Amino acid sequence: MGATLRPSLRTFFGGRQLSGGPEDRSAFAYVGLPTGSPYDLEPPSPAADGPEHVRNMSWEQECPSDAHHYDFDLGGPLMPSGSHPDLVDYGDVVADLADLRESKRFATQVVRSALDRGALPLVIGGDHSITSIVVAAYEAFGPLNVLHVDAHLDFRDEVRGIRDGYSSPIRRVREMPWVGSIVQVGLRGVGSARAQEVDDAREAGNILITADDLHDRGVDAVLTHISSDAPWYLTIDVDGLDPSIAPATGFPVPDGVTYREAAALVRGLADRGLLAGMDVTEIHPAIDLRGLTALTVLRLLVMAMGLSVRACGREDHVLPAQLTRQP
Repeated sequence: MGATLRPSLRTFFGGRQLSGGPEDRSAFAYVGLPTGSPYDLEPPSPAADGPEHVRNMSWEQECPSDAHHYDFDLGGPLMPSGSHPDLVDYGDVVADLADLRESKRFATQVVRSALDRGALPLVIGGDHSITSIVVAAYEAFGPLNVLHVDAHLDFRDEVRGIRDGYSSPIRRVREMPWVGSIVQVGLRGVGSARAQEVDDAREAGNILITADDLHDRGVDAVLTHISSDAPWYLTIDVDGLDPSIAPATGFPVPDGVTYREAAALVRGLADRGLLAGMDVTEIHPAIDLRGLTALTVLRLLVMAMGLSVRACGREDHVLPAQLTRQP
């Protein structure tokens, strides 16, 4: 059968559906990746419906018809002109479970096609294994740095023989030669990492910032590690956020990244014109209390869009100038 793109009738924030024509060029691309690299023969991830869950919330709480209304977090409408954001919804990548390797290549190509059209990718998983699939799309656009928000290190080399499952995305990203700095924020509690993985991450040059460090020293201390030598890709596992704002996770850990801190991290990248794309993963719609997780994610996506256009002074193209396709 092969992997395919499944359009959503109710697009994210009322964006245009992908059509295959010149109108697909846009400032932003919303991409759903429900399936990454599952362990063994597990059933579909509880996060597989995450992309549609966030789409639905974009109609309930950030009604597209109200895009011209004043947003106090942005100091004006979402787009300074008051117009609707220049956004294309690519739909969801439907994987062929009989050929996951080809499905992952297809998903990477979908994200690469968005970059080729000048769009900043906004990707929703699926579990966290999708991150290495997405970052692979930047190979021809590198170099690229990565900011990772998560309770867990995600630096296992393999789990049950699977090297690109949700316990390993940052290790796989670290191996990509076009990836430079990696900053990991919000680490706390117990996950899949052993002492060896922590040592490996530090030896590889990753900067590890625990949730305690973040709360004690503040976001500004984190942002000192955000260099301007290359654009930054932001990946958020919702278990990195505090369960009070993101209850829809299979691995809740108290005392996580607050909304104020998460929004400040987005602002720290977007305000400097350094945000090259982002993903949010591990949203479990079935346990999302009053849709609070989807609302939190939506607000972070809205902040990313609104701040990016303000930083570059354009509403039709917001990718960082350094992010150019190499010949």
